Amino acid sequence: MKKVLKRYMPFIKEYKLQYFLVLIGILLTVSATTATAHIMKPLMDEMFIEKKEQMLYLIPFGLVGIYFFKSVGRYMQSVFMAYIGQHIITRLREILLEKIINLDMTFLYLNRSGELISRVTNDIDRIRYFVSNMLPELFRESLTVVALVGYVIYLNPLLAFYSLVLMPLIIYPLLLIAKKLKKYSRRSQEKNADVVSRLSEVFNNAEIIKANATQKFEINRFSIENWKFFKINMKAIYVGDIVSPMMEIVGAMGLAAVIFVGGREVYNGNMSVGEFTAFLTAVGLVFQPIRRIGTIYSKIQDAIAASERVFEVLDTKNKIVDGNKVLEDDITHIEYKDVKLKYDDFYALDTINIDIKQGQNIALVGDSGGGKSTFINMLLRFYDPDSGEVLINGTNIQEFTQDSLKHHISLVTQRIYIFQDTLAANVAYGQEVDEDRVKEALKLADAWDFVNSLENGIDTKMEEFGSNLSGGQRQRIAIARAIYKHASLILFDEATSALDNESEKRIHAALDAYTKDKITITIAHRLSTIEHADMILVMQKGKIVASGKHSELLEHSEVYQRLAGTFKN
Repeated sequence: MKKVLKRYMPFIKEYKLQYFLVLIGILLTVSATTATAHIMKPLMDEMFIEKKEQMLYLIPFGLVGIYFFKSVGRYMQSVFMAYIGQHIITRLREILLEKIINLDMTFLYLNRSGELISRVTNDIDRIRYFVSNMLPELFRESLTVVALVGYVIYLNPLLAFYSLVLMPLIIYPLLLIAKKLKKYSRRSQEKNADVVSRLSEVFNNAEIIKANATQKFEINRFSIENWKFFKINMKAIYVGDIVSPMMEIVGAMGLAAVIFVGGREVYNGNMSVGEFTAFLTAVGLVFQPIRRIGTIYSKIQDAIAASERVFEVLDTKNKIVDGNKVLEDDITHIEYKDVKLKYDDFYALDTINIDIKQGQNIALVGDSGGGKSTFINMLLRFYDPDSGEVLINGTNIQEFTQDSLKHHISLVTQRIYIFQDTLAANVAYGQEVDEDRVKEALKLADAWDFVNSLENGIDTKMEEFGSNLSGGQRQRIAIARAIYKHASLILFDEATSALDNESEKRIHAALDAYTKDKITITIAHRLSTIEHADMILVMQKGKIVASGKHSELLEHSEVYQRLAGTFKN
């Protein structure tokens, strides 16, 4: 717990005023709780036994005053601790998302989206109890215990010993319970991530599920994870909920000892009825915060487990290290020098050497798994070479800041990303919307006609995944986005796969003029996409096995001849 608390201290220190107000609330609450026990003595001795009439007025007013200050104190604690907790977890969500989204693509590929969503939502929410409630509640209850124990010792040291002797005996089982709870809490959070992942998969693949009538199959798969989650949570409940009854039993034993020993003290005249009542009230009150401390400590284990899961992500180091040079000029020259990249036991890229200059249109073809996507991902620094280097304008790509590098690159993939925003904002994604530029980009992407026919034109709100557009329309929007960015390097990965031949020809005709002073690298399986390329690279098992123009490769490359037979027209 110390390590976790240490991680939160930089946050906690920023809320000194709020914690000061919480402290005032705690002191008011503790003082009022102690005063509740103390007022029992005049209530019994002076009001009931001595029958002092003024006590009929003073004690009721005193009780109202005690509970007024107690209520004010609790309200102050509740409001300001809620503020601290909500403020910290709101910041933590942003910090965690910023960390995740800036981690290497390898990390994002290897971790399920549901797992990451669970850490940003579920784990962070469990932490809220730790940062907003744990410290003040532990402090308040501990201070209440100290104040009440001090008060009962002041009233009768011998009786205090008999009533509180059982307290140390509960510490060891409480530590064992806490250890088990932490284990179950971590398993619960991991299983919650499995449930969220399953839901995410169902919603993202609803179309294929419906098409194959596999609703029952998916519900059964979800049900398995859901009931595993239930069982783990119940184990945590079985263990965690034993704390309160255990404390109740210990408290009852303490009170029994007080009644027996204190009763004899009253019979022997060593103690007044009022003193005994005040003592009994104080002992009864002292076991309440002790019980709550036990419950708080068990709940903390859940927050600690969640914190550790969050810190695992925050402590993850990027393998792709940012450079310190800013790429200001357009990309005019790309060179791969003996580039190798190995995945497990096979090469994704194996000794790649290629020189690409401004204005060139390069096409990549080859069997699936040949290294085409890895080739362009290397330019985006999704991966770095195991050996060799990629040069941009004569400088190793690793020397540039990633932001400045990607500012000069536009990427259009087969998988289209449409955000829930206006169509114009999707085209100008990440940049200020210039309506004239948006319209120009849409025209070049052969999208203006259908956009112009929409009721709200470029201000039309896109639904999730762009479900209010056809596949071809979404692809045109993605191409328009790449054009709007006005980058000097354009990467197309099956960017026109959803378009008909006529639409593709119109887009290529428009792009030919637009990309004259740019470098274009295209992955495609359509003959019409690649036959006019300045150079075609044929890739197999991470190697460039042939290169040249379409006519040259048809004549000299058997691999290309075979591939050409599979190309779509």
